[in-house]
Amino acid sequence: MKILIVEDEKLLAESLKMLLCSKGFEADTVFDGESGVAYALLGVYDLIVLDVMLPKIDGIRAAEIIREKHCAAPILMLTARSEVDDKVAGLTAGADYYLTKPFDSRELLACVNALLRRQGREVDELVFGNTRLDLGAAALICGENSVRLSSREFEVMRMLMTAKERHISKEALLTKVWGYESNAVENHVEVYVGFLRKKLAGIGSDIRIEAVRRLGYHLEAGASEARSKNF
Repeated sequence: MKILIVEDEKLLAESLKMLLCSKGFEADTVFDGESGVAYALLGVYDLIVLDVMLPKIDGIRAAEIIREKHCAAPILMLTARSEVDDKVAGLTAGADYYLTKPFDSRELLACVNALLRRQGREVDELVFGNTRLDLGAAALICGENSVRLSSREFEVMRMLMTAKERHISKEALLTKVWGYESNAVENHVEVYVGFLRKKLAGIGSDIRIEAVRRLGYHLEAGASEARSKNF
């Protein structure tokens, strides 16, 4: 499970990251609303922990943008404001729960687990077309056929199946799958997309990974005579 922490108090952000990682989650931290929106829209996070008082874009507006862009990841909003009107504003903007600072770490973890449970089947698998991606087994499944994925194949496919028809750039895939400090280049993405296309075809999936120049990749499902150039 991947969690995005958007919190401008860096000490608190790092403390939250350490707490969540100690419980088996993966967590990334960013420190302003603009970056929070950009990361959220990558579509790789199972939960977003979002502070209200943020530089560049405040948490309320960030939540609105995230929802306007059809990102369905649950949002746990954090704030020092406890007035009812502030809570209503956060929930109206798209937050799923509102936690007032200061809070106990046990309360935070209870909220995180409750929000993830609400996701139900989506927590365990992603579905597109006639194909499922089993998040626990890192396997693509189509009918009676299945194929295991390598760790990087899995992460690329997970991003694509979360975004579905929405484009994901090669830069975003490189950043999230290989990391900021990696020496990987765009050709690495192309190679792994090629691997995934072969595995999808091998299990009889109707999913196609389509490429659009300068925009990146997106998924389509069903029969089609058109095929994107493999790049």
